[in-house]
Amino acid sequence: MSQSDIRSLDIGMIRTFDALMRERSVSRAAARLFLSQPAVSASLARLRKIFNDPLFIRTGHGVSPTPKALRLAPKIEKTLFEFSALFDEELDFSPGQSSRIFRVAGSDYPSSWVLPALGRVLAACGSAIRIVWEPVGSLNLQDSLSRGELDLAVIARIKPPHDLEHLALYQDHYVYALRRDHPRAAEAVSLDSFCAIPQIFLGYGTSTLDDRIDEILAATGRQRNAQMVVSSFAQIIHQLEHSDYAAVMGNRVAMTHAKQLVTRSLPFDLPAYSSFLCWDKKSVHDPGVEWLKGQILAIAAQNTSTALTHDIVL
Repeated sequence: MSQSDIRSLDIGMIRTFDALMRERSVSRAAARLFLSQPAVSASLARLRKIFNDPLFIRTGHGVSPTPKALRLAPKIEKTLFEFSALFDEELDFSPGQSSRIFRVAGSDYPSSWVLPALGRVLAACGSAIRIVWEPVGSLNLQDSLSRGELDLAVIARIKPPHDLEHLALYQDHYVYALRRDHPRAAEAVSLDSFCAIPQIFLGYGTSTLDDRIDEILAATGRQRNAQMVVSSFAQIIHQLEHSDYAAVMGNRVAMTHAKQLVTRSLPFDLPAYSSFLCWDKKSVHDPGVEWLKGQILAIAAQNTSTALTHDIVL
């Protein structure tokens, strides 16, 4: 690459390269950057000219990096990190002047009370900040936060995450939920009925909660009817409302839908859990992440103070 080529390289192009490397798709890279696909394609065309290499080859499922792109990737990642650190150290963060993209991982339940309040904050200061809220799914949160692919995560855990910096947003307990006109809604829940009624789960097979429940039942020679797995609480609630399914969920989630659902005590003991706000230790030097962290903590405190007080489980 010649000196003239270097001068034509800008931070937007570097971010395009990084997004394509992470997403392996022009459309997903465009969504990640809040750009149009033609804009990403145009940036890629300039990158190809500068580096005299195709960099990303189209495949049946997106794009695949060339050997040269793979060699460049660690340098690009380091450049972006150092560039961000340079401005973070020199500038105070002003949400009204920022157009930064923040990425937060969490389920749809915390998003239902974080995002509306955060949106009001951004609107009040005329901010161009963009928030990407994505499901935790099978993400390795420690790696994603460390690499800067995520800025923050909101997760529910029985035990605090030992591999992440964190603060507890609130504590809650688990209940058994089903629709109010369920044929067995008036019954106390026994181990036998718990196993007989089909259940719907959030990410079954990836949760220590599910593992613990299955271990408790196995010790009694029982197995529950784990029939359906979904990726959001909204799907669970919808299924409960329109079927004879049941679900184990946090009491706060269930109480948000108290008109549609009835809750019962579980027929065995489960420990309480907490919702944790998590971040990478390096981000304490990032004023933007610190600002967003403060906003979420404040919103969580307000949400807790105004939360439903119907905490009685029959």
